[in-house]
Amino acid sequence: MISWYKKFCSQPHQSFFTSGIAFFILFMALFGLAFSTYINIDSSLYTYHAYALIFIVFIQFFLGFLFVVFPKFLMQAEIEPKVYMKQFYLYFISSLGVFLSIIFYSKLIIYFQSLMLFTQILSFILLYKIHKRSTMPDKNDTKWVLISFFTGLISHFLYILSEILTNYSYELLKFSVNSGFYLFLFMIVFTISQRMIPFFTRVMVPDYQINKSKYLLDIFFVLLLIKVIVLSFEDAKFNLFIDIPIFLFLVRELYKWKLPTFKTPAIVWILHLGIYWIVVAFFVSIIESIFAYIYPNIYFEKIVIHTLALGYFVTVLIGFGTRVILGHSGRKIETKLFAKLIFIFLQIFILFRVFTSISTNFSLDYALLIEINTIILIVLLLVWSLKYIVILIEPEKKIDKKSKWNI
Repeated sequence: MISWYKKFCSQPHQSFFTSGIAFFILFMALFGLAFSTYINIDSSLYTYHAYALIFIVFIQFFLGFLFVVFPKFLMQAEIEPKVYMKQFYLYFISSLGVFLSIIFYSKLIIYFQSLMLFTQILSFILLYKIHKRSTMPDKNDTKWVLISFFTGLISHFLYILSEILTNYSYELLKFSVNSGFYLFLFMIVFTISQRMIPFFTRVMVPDYQINKSKYLLDIFFVLLLIKVIVLSFEDAKFNLFIDIPIFLFLVRELYKWKLPTFKTPAIVWILHLGIYWIVVAFFVSIIESIFAYIYPNIYFEKIVIHTLALGYFVTVLIGFGTRVILGHSGRKIETKLFAKLIFIFLQIFILFRVFTSISTNFSLDYALLIEINTIILIVLLLVWSLKYIVILIEPEKKIDKKSKWNI
């Protein structure tokens, strides 16, 4: 048992990936049960779905990745297990506390949310100290991770504040969710993606040349900031004026990247698909805004959010997760038929969820489709976990730390 625990704690992604995927499944199951009214929940949908996924689930998964690569980006010593495991326990306790409070006693939620915010502040301080110590001349990517993370702390605080105040609670809640989604989570994932996806591509295709715009992250953050401000007006028509610039900017940027998608193995092209889903999401947002002008009765039900969350976040999560788990366990990074089928079924599911967002316009049973979506996503996460997450919790095996596949 002691040997197993030392192995489980030996790398930050092992504990954080395990916790992230476990709570992803739990909160999705809770969402499905609450939506179908099998259980009665006193909390709002924002708390057990939007808040849970933004500030609890996805960030834990990507923190597991950041705690691995952040020191490598900055040529600093690895984070010691005793440091990140203390934070892991706090994340786990606060996550479990929010989950159980939602089910049994909602008045306790705010205390566990506060603990979660406190823990995220500790994570930010840890990453900031690593960034500050580094003498690397180029620290642009880590700078934008920290900016996004700090924005997330503000968004998280505003969400908690919205549960305390009464006069402006709805406005604060909406703003905190929008800023948390776009400026915190989206920006962190995008910053990691624009760094690692071209790098992974070059590893698999040696003649590929990385070609990114110098001020990519600066411009993209400003565009997303304007997007959040526009969303505060809660009028889909206004989105058109920011979504077109974002869409054109991303198309131009990806054209410069010239990703050799068809020349790469599945472990890389799944990451390319994740990036492409961003373009699809903003194109869909443009269509939604146009329809708001000419056919205002057409309903799109959070279609852009779900396209980004599932198409981009989950696709990248599965892609990065698979690669990191294989590489850091000493296994060869390869994608056999099983992995390819998971990647393909995930993309089919995303298309199904996008269709569900507009299903009411065809007089279909939206509630039933949401339940089916939830079940499919949980099954996909479980199947992937039984193949890859189990590697993180298996007994210790000899790891080839000199493997060229390690990040």
